[in-house]
Amino acid sequence: MITKKNNDYRILLYYKFVHIEDPVAFADEHRAFCQELGVKGRILVAKEGLNGTISGTVEQANKYMEHMHNHPLFHDMVFKIDEYHKHAFKKLIVRPKKEIVTFRVDEYEIDPSKETGKYIKPKEFYELLQRDDVIVIDGRNDYEYDIGHFRNAIRPDVKSFREFPEWIRKNLSQYKDKKIITYCTGGIRCEKLTAFMLKEGFKDVGQLEGGIITYAKDPELKGKLFDGKMYVFDERISVRVNQVEDVVVGKCYHCGKPEDRYINCAYDMCHKQHICCKECEEKYKGFCSKECEEAEMHAVKA
Repeated sequence: MITKKNNDYRILLYYKFVHIEDPVAFADEHRAFCQELGVKGRILVAKEGLNGTISGTVEQANKYMEHMHNHPLFHDMVFKIDEYHKHAFKKLIVRPKKEIVTFRVDEYEIDPSKETGKYIKPKEFYELLQRDDVIVIDGRNDYEYDIGHFRNAIRPDVKSFREFPEWIRKNLSQYKDKKIITYCTGGIRCEKLTAFMLKEGFKDVGQLEGGIITYAKDPELKGKLFDGKMYVFDERISVRVNQVEDVVVGKCYHCGKPEDRYINCAYDMCHKQHICCKECEEKYKGFCSKECEEAEMHAVKA
């Protein structure tokens, strides 16, 4: 007999680009509210806005959304909601930052609240994915692409979002007159990515509204044309998007066979996240290399 898990928790993903006068004071006040409410997760606050992902019970999640919608700055903030059977985070972090998504472009004022790429609904995005004259850019990091991506999307050779400006200038400058569409997990990175591309002179730039998460929830599309799994920044690590086909695009770091699960290296000083099949996880004891296994052995002996 299979016992069905009770999805009594909710995971909320949200952001809004809006001017916050005093990010430090706002973060302190918001942290206190979240602690009292009992939610866990990671929330970044900057002068340019708010970016968060939290988990809590259904009641806690509803109270959090109600609280934010009662705030004059966030009355229209969109929440992406996933069901889950427990907390998706171990602790709560609410932190003031220079940017809510680190991009670090000094020559332009990148302000998505004033200028950003055209928002594309999931159904239109699905149609555009199938056109030969459209360039599809994955707006995430390379390791996120490696476990899952939209079919025919260009893989970015970047390990962090701040590397995108250089990568775009190096690889896309000759396509400024082409139709370009971008996507990311929940939409926030594409806001800055497309804003930057418009500053750089790209003529026709669009972004998947609400990101992969919103696309995956479309009842008609059912995640079609997304291969592999979507990387997420919580304890789930990855989630399925395509409910029609189950295509595995990732490869085991050790043996190279098709795999779509990430693990952290068992050596605490490394913790390298790598795609690993269950057989190799057992064979290599969760370490990403022999060096890490030996280092762990020496650390235990010490």
